[in-house]
Amino acid sequence: MRVLILGGTGFLGPHFVRAAVAAGHEVTLFNRGKTNPHLFPELPKLRGDRREGDLAALEGKHFDVVVDTSGYVPEHVSATASLLSSARQYLFVSSVSAYANQGQAGLTADAPLAEHPEPGNDDVRQFYGPLKALCEQAAEAAMPGKTTVIRPGLIVGPGDPTDRFTYWPVRLARGGEVLAPGQPEDPVQLIDARDLAAFMLLCLERGQTRTYNAVGPAERLGVGAMLEAGVAALGVDASLRFASAEFLAEHEVQPWMEMTVWVPPSDPEVGGLGQVDASGAKADGLRFRPLGETFVDTLAYWNELPEARRAEPRAGLAAARETELLALLAGKDASADAAA
Repeated sequence: MRVLILGGTGFLGPHFVRAAVAAGHEVTLFNRGKTNPHLFPELPKLRGDRREGDLAALEGKHFDVVVDTSGYVPEHVSATASLLSSARQYLFVSSVSAYANQGQAGLTADAPLAEHPEPGNDDVRQFYGPLKALCEQAAEAAMPGKTTVIRPGLIVGPGDPTDRFTYWPVRLARGGEVLAPGQPEDPVQLIDARDLAAFMLLCLERGQTRTYNAVGPAERLGVGAMLEAGVAALGVDASLRFASAEFLAEHEVQPWMEMTVWVPPSDPEVGGLGQVDASGAKADGLRFRPLGETFVDTLAYWNELPEARRAEPRAGLAAARETELLALLAGKDASADAAA
C-alpha cells in the first residue's frame, strides 16, 4: 500500500509512520521540513506548505491512501484532498472537539457538529472545534464515499508535546501526597498515540470509510482508577488527596490544563468529553494497551528530554501551588474534625 502522510513528524504522525513501515507499506511524507526534520531519513519526503498553498510537490503524484494528521483549516484540506482524489481513501484526523454539545454524555459519531460562529475566520486557537468539523466536510466533499474521519479525544504517550497527560506520571514519580481532581469515579478518557496509529492503519488496510470516536480505554475509567494504575505501574510511594470540583473552582484551579486529563462531569460546556461513545471504533478493531504501559513509557520519554525542557512543563499544577492547596485542604479537614 502506497501511503502519503500529510505531516508525519509531530506527535501522532511518527507513531503512524513507524506502524505503517513495520507493516511493510511504502510511506511518503509531505510537510514543511521544519518539525523534527531528522526523523525518517530513509523515507521519501516531499516539501511544501499547505498553509501557503504550496502543493507543487504533490502534483502528478498518486498514492493508494492519504493520511491527514495536520489539517486544521477547511480550505487547506479541500485543496489537498482535491489534488489527491485519485487515492482510494483519505483518512482525516479530527477531534471530539468538533461536536456541538460537548456537555452531553455519550456522544456518538452521528451527533451534531459545531457550527462556525464566524465563517471565514480561520483562527485555529479560537475556533478549533468548528474548524475541524468543516475540515471533515471538506474532505468528504472532495472525496465522497472515500473518507475516513477519526475523532480522538486526548492523545497521550511518548512524544506528547502538550504535557497534559505527562504531568501525572511525572508528578506521581515524585511521590508523597498528590492532589487529585474531583471525585475518584469522575470519568476520564484518553488514547495512547500508538493505539490510535494502529487503528488508523487498520482502517486503511481494511478500507473502512466511516466516522469514529477514538477514545479509551475499553471500559469506563474513573480519574481515581487512572491515577492508581499509574501508582502501581510506576511502583512509587504516592497517595491521592482528592479535591472537589467546587474547591478547585473556588481556588481558581483550571480543569484540563492544571488538573490535567479531567473535566468536571457536570460541566454543561465540556463535561461530556470524558464520556464519549467509542463503541463503533471498538467494534471495528480499536484496541488499547494497558494503561500502566502508557504511564511507564511516558515517564521514560519525559526523563530523556533536555533539562531545560523539563524545567518548563506546559501543563499541570506547579509544585508550590499544589503544596499550598494541600495545606488548605488539611486545614479544612482539621476545622471539620474540630466542629464534629
